[in-house]
Amino acid sequence: MAKQTFTTGQVLTAAQMTSLQQTAMGGGAATAKTASYVLTAADAGTVVQMNAAGATTITVNTALFAAGDSVQIQNIGAGVCTVTAGTATVTTAGSLALSQWEGGNLYFTSTSACIFFDIVQTSGMTNPMTTTGDTIYSSSGSTPARLGIGSTGQVLTVAAGIPSWATPAVASSGLTFIQRSTFSGVANTGTTFDGVFSTTYDSYVIVLENCTAATGTDDPIFQFRYSGTTEASSNYFYSRSYQPWNASPTYAGSNSDTKFVLEHEMGNLNGTLFINNMGNQRPNLYGNMVNYLYQYFLTFGGNLYQTRAYTGFLWSSSSSNVSGTITVYGMAKS
Repeated sequence: MAKQTFTTGQVLTAAQMTSLQQTAMGGGAATAKTASYVLTAADAGTVVQMNAAGATTITVNTALFAAGDSVQIQNIGAGVCTVTAGTATVTTAGSLALSQWEGGNLYFTSTSACIFFDIVQTSGMTNPMTTTGDTIYSSSGSTPARLGIGSTGQVLTVAAGIPSWATPAVASSGLTFIQRSTFSGVANTGTTFDGVFSTTYDSYVIVLENCTAATGTDDPIFQFRYSGTTEASSNYFYSRSYQPWNASPTYAGSNSDTKFVLEHEMGNLNGTLFINNMGNQRPNLYGNMVNYLYQYFLTFGGNLYQTRAYTGFLWSSSSSNVSGTITVYGMAKS
């Protein structure tokens, strides 16, 4: 209910009493606004509710309100509504910019000054943390700030005096997690891992988990990539051996292939591959794997004799869809 002037002996209606009670409890009927608005004296004791898709303002001027008057401000529109000091002074410890579903109360301490008590902000806050390793602090209740304590991809080292049981595995091994991808039913043309190699590391570890092909006898294929392009030149040199549990080992290889063929069956491949010499841009790939569906132990080693700055790789198969999980780690240079 807007601010009223009553006379001695005046009889209030039930509707007036209800409206007064609602106003006293911080409620009451709202005056809907769909465009920027300048407060008037009639707004004292009422709710001004903004509902606009774009940015709006509510302007506060002098000589309209008396000390002790108040006006509730609400914003239910998608556009930000900003409480703006016109000729009056508006003071707040919070924010005068109200996002959707935010609001507050203007309380006048004189005809020319008021305090805006905003509702605690629950949305619209900008995340100040921009770098891996950041933490957050605040010099006031409404202004979070970034406290940088590390850099993206930084390997933590162990300070003297820290017990061995408290040492993070990444610090003792020098490994930094880069990417983990789980894929299922991807076409035999494969799944790409772009942007996982950089000048930050010369060596990498690639962990294979339950890598399969729809046809178990398909070849698992590994090819390096650069600038979004798969390296398919005839410069892949490799050899491999696989040891069945009940037979002699079998050997294979190539000195002019267009890809690394890790083995001849991808029934269910698990293992660890290592990459080094990335800094010289002629990378080596080697490692050990187990194909537990077909009971093979596999050893692989190869070199790509092609000078490029490689940034990723392609995992694929010779003919059918592939599935599995592949994780990439960078190895610290020192």
